[in-house]
Amino acid sequence: MSFRQFFTLGLILLTITATAQNTSLKDSIEHSKITFEHKKFYFTGDFEGALISTAIQNTTTPLIIGAPGSVSTPRFTYFWNVGFNFNYNVNKAIALFTGVNIKNMGFIEKFTANDSTVKRRVYTIGAPLGIKIGNLRNNTFFFLGGGVDLPFHYKEKGYVKRSKKDKYNEWFSDRNASFMPYVFVGGSVKPGIFLKVQYYPNNFMNPNFTGTVPGTNLPATAKPYAFYDVNLLLFSVGIDMRYSNKMKVKYKKDKQDQIM
Repeated sequence: MSFRQFFTLGLILLTITATAQNTSLKDSIEHSKITFEHKKFYFTGDFEGALISTAIQNTTTPLIIGAPGSVSTPRFTYFWNVGFNFNYNVNKAIALFTGVNIKNMGFIEKFTANDSTVKRRVYTIGAPLGIKIGNLRNNTFFFLGGGVDLPFHYKEKGYVKRSKKDKYNEWFSDRNASFMPYVFVGGSVKPGIFLKVQYYPNNFMNPNFTGTVPGTNLPATAKPYAFYDVNLLLFSVGIDMRYSNKMKVKYKKDKQDQIM
């Protein structure tokens, strides 16, 4: 067999093989259904642009406006309320999530004796644990869960009407609770705007703290927060941003192909 004949025969065999492979691939695609699915594990970022915090006060001191069990003056913040969440989709309608977040929250109290106001707040870092139920793909779902916040910066600001303000701040203060567990519930609508309510069942202040209060003449051995029992209630509106919308491609064979 000459080289020309050998080369021609090889070319014919190669053409037949390629044709067979293309036919097989075409048949496989025709009998398959291409679908796109969101990845089960993904990251999201939360920005709570408007956070209103108030408090249910069971404080017994007679100087504070309102009877025990009253709601304090609402406090509005829009800065440093952010979070980073890890999400896992169990299926198309249920997801679990946890993460890390930072909050700026507190309460306002008013005194009748000298027409004064005191604002107390903390920065906290915490971890939520919750569940989402609904249309996860369109970010339309309800969610609920709980978590724990750890305060790391305390600030107190007091003033009498038309007078100079007294300010005090402290890192890792003993004036407030050392940890703050909470529960939450809310809902999200497309493209990820959510409304959330959070409740803190334990006392915001530390009634066992011993020391002075800025702007007062209390002795160093006093317990200025001994009569306090304050439970925070937070309302927030924000947006949940998914860092990646990439989806994986899934080939699903139809019944006819499975029978063959």
